[in-house]
Amino acid sequence: MEKIENNKHSFGLVGKDISYSFSKGYFAKKFEDLALEDHTYENFDLQSISQFKELVHNSKTLKGLNVTIPYKEEVIPFLTSLNKKAKKIGAVNTIRFTKKGLKGYNTDAYGFKKSIQPLLNKNHTKALILGTGGASKAIAYVFKELKIKYKFVSRSPKKKQFSYDDLDQKILSKYTVIVNCTPLGTHPDIEQKPAIPYQHLNENHLLFDLIYNPEKTAFLQEGETKGATICNGYSMLELQAEKSWKIWNS
Repeated sequence: MEKIENNKHSFGLVGKDISYSFSKGYFAKKFEDLALEDHTYENFDLQSISQFKELVHNSKTLKGLNVTIPYKEEVIPFLTSLNKKAKKIGAVNTIRFTKKGLKGYNTDAYGFKKSIQPLLNKNHTKALILGTGGASKAIAYVFKELKIKYKFVSRSPKKKQFSYDDLDQKILSKYTVIVNCTPLGTHPDIEQKPAIPYQHLNENHLLFDLIYNPEKTAFLQEGETKGATICNGYSMLELQAEKSWKIWNS
């Protein structure tokens, strides 16, 4: 855990093994551009969510936090309240420090919706969500809003979910939007990718990867070679970060 300096306004990212994240650099530049010399943003790399209580207790200057893999659901019991959208989604990626305690929000849904909408066409009526963690819940929430039918794909599927072994040409011909919500392919393990039958992809498909480091994951590269439309998660990161900033300053 990095030490929190005695600045008036401290912010940060809570997650596990998060050295890959661009959030710290993004906000550092933002604070520099706005000449906010008394603002800092740090990575708080927690090996267990049980360390969260200590982090909050020891800081007198924290004003807000972002939350990433794998704590978007696990952090909820530590919060005083959730806003309506975060409660519906069941996952939190933004925390605001208030006089009444810690309030949880979800800005992932906002960032994803704004990022994917310009890429959707009439062929994109069904989607596969790879992974079932906290991030995937925000994606499912957006697909409900957009009236796009979706199915989760999991290594340990529950009822009405696909396993990776279930995926075949017939399924991929129907589900033309595929969103990677797993950490597979994140720097430094850039050769990894979800185990889907990439040979069945074509120009009708849209592949969206929540990962943005590297810029083009192995998952996206496979889609691109088959003519699919591809998009990484950097635009989503920027959009959700700006939304978080507004929440912290509201």
